[in-house]
Amino acid sequence: EVQLVESGGGSAQAGGSLRLSCTVSGFSFDDSDWAWYREAPGNECELVSSISIDGSEYYVDSVKGRFTISQDNAKNTVYLQMNSLQVADTAVYYCAALRPYTVQLGLLGCDEYNYKGHGTQVTVSH
Repeated sequence: EVQLVESGGGSAQAGGSLRLSCTVSGFSFDDSDWAWYREAPGNECELVSSISIDGSEYYVDSVKGRFTISQDNAKNTVYLQMNSLQVADTAVYYCAALRPYTVQLGLLGCDEYNYKGHGTQVTVSH
């Protein structure tokens, strides 16, 4: 059974930091690109960040310089380090497995995944 389990969400004040983790099982971790999406009430889902099997990284403009994606193949885990959090970062964050080079091919939609976790809530307050 494929499982993607997110953790690390919670509440933070603006300017603070959180680190999200996504632990993967039942799936070939090394053969996938990995992504973090987010969805806030009233807003469309958006691709926040991704990391490809060749190490290429993508960040949506609103998080560039603040968020960092990484992966630990030995632990089958993907991380999203979120610094300088803003109220606008409040959302449910989802980890997802993508086909290789999905983002490089320009496929940025929230339905471009093979598997997705159940999400973790991030709430940033003033």
